[in-house]
Amino acid sequence: MSPPLRQRADAAPEGRALQGPAPRRAVAAAQRAQLLALEEPQAELWVGVHLPQLSGARQLRRLAHLAQRFSPRVSLEPPDGLLLEVRGSLGLFAGVGGLRAALTRACGELGLQGTLAFAPTPLAALAAARAGRELEILKRAELVGVLAPLPLTVLRWPAPVVERLKRAGVRTLGAVLRLPRAGFARRFGVAQLAMLDRLTGRVREVRGVFRPPERFSRRKELDCEAQHHAQLLGALRVLLHELEDFLRARQAGVMALECRLLHRQAAVTACRLQLAAPAADARHLGALFAVELSRVVLPEPVRALELRAATLLALTPAGGSLWQPGEHGGGLGSEAHALIERLRARLGEGAIHGLTLLEDHRPESSWAIGPPPAPAARVAAPAAAVPCARRRPLWLLGQPQALAVRGGLPRWHGPLQLAGEPERIEGGWWDGRDVARDYYTALDAHGVRLWVFRERRPPHGWFLHGIFG
Repeated sequence: MSPPLRQRADAAPEGRALQGPAPRRAVAAAQRAQLLALEEPQAELWVGVHLPQLSGARQLRRLAHLAQRFSPRVSLEPPDGLLLEVRGSLGLFAGVGGLRAALTRACGELGLQGTLAFAPTPLAALAAARAGRELEILKRAELVGVLAPLPLTVLRWPAPVVERLKRAGVRTLGAVLRLPRAGFARRFGVAQLAMLDRLTGRVREVRGVFRPPERFSRRKELDCEAQHHAQLLGALRVLLHELEDFLRARQAGVMALECRLLHRQAAVTACRLQLAAPAADARHLGALFAVELSRVVLPEPVRALELRAATLLALTPAGGSLWQPGEHGGGLGSEAHALIERLRARLGEGAIHGLTLLEDHRPESSWAIGPPPAPAARVAAPAAAVPCARRRPLWLLGQPQALAVRGGLPRWHGPLQLAGEPERIEGGWWDGRDVARDYYTALDAHGVRLWVFRERRPPHGWFLHGIFG
């Protein structure tokens, strides 16, 4: 009697699960069947979306951005395809049918009509969608049998390969899968054989994931048209606090911001802010924009503001120093960047410059003027680490100045006293400005340290090139 009792005990939970209205039981049973079909270890389910009327790559990226609401693994297949791995999303959309309907609506938001196919491998899903077949292949064992009737053109192989296969009577996927592997590889290439392996799941395909660039863009409509900079700054502070929250959540900062002032009839007035270091602090950005807005001439009242940041950069907070700047070797830290940004806001973009070191031994060619350098990790090297480094003057003359010579020694407001051994610098043959010089540190009659050199080529003239501080 024990077996019947065990059978009744096992049957009781199933009977309770089937209680309820018939349509609800049918939907629940269909969902369970789909999930059971995907219980293979590390099984995947891909959706291939074919969009024959797609207008360009930009529209494909917009659709990929919308598709991320259904799966984090979205892959582009230009020029007219999209792939999503949706195994973990079936329970959120009531199975394959609900997910298909949601994806179709997403395509409709962009005015697109696509063919959707589900399969365990990405290439199989894409091939079925290209063939116009809205298939739902949930088991890998069924893959080859369902794909066999599809035309060979869905793989988009090179035209000569497809023509040779057609002349041999091979026009479908099933026919090409029945060919001997070694002979197929010799005649049609290893790349095509590898694609067949990815199609059937013999080799797992690793696809790149679409990552849209993160940008910040917010708009604020004003309650009334503003004519004064104080009103604009008050509205802008609201957007700057939203920007700060946005950046803090991503541990990011911005190096450039644009505030667009929208008028009723006049063209948009753009106010741009260029920073010296990545920043995310709303108070700091508001102080800089206050200076920028004070210099803007409004053609007419402003009815709305837009704040945009196109590029986000990683923001690593700098460690503070125990000592204040100037005390016991305390560094400036971020004060230098803040000073650069304030000067740039007050004086304009072209008023602030930086110096860039170049790899050249010639003193006049070892530096260049450019934008202020971006912050970088600075490693302080002890003086003992570079014992052979020679001191160079901070002030270099634009052009070396010829010196008078008496008794073979240079003169500048009197005789010069040479100190130390000479430093020989030769180079420049590669750009036509060849130099060959012997540099000396010299002292004049007042004790001023100068940097002079003697030409190694005739007539061996002496020149002043720099002055030490």
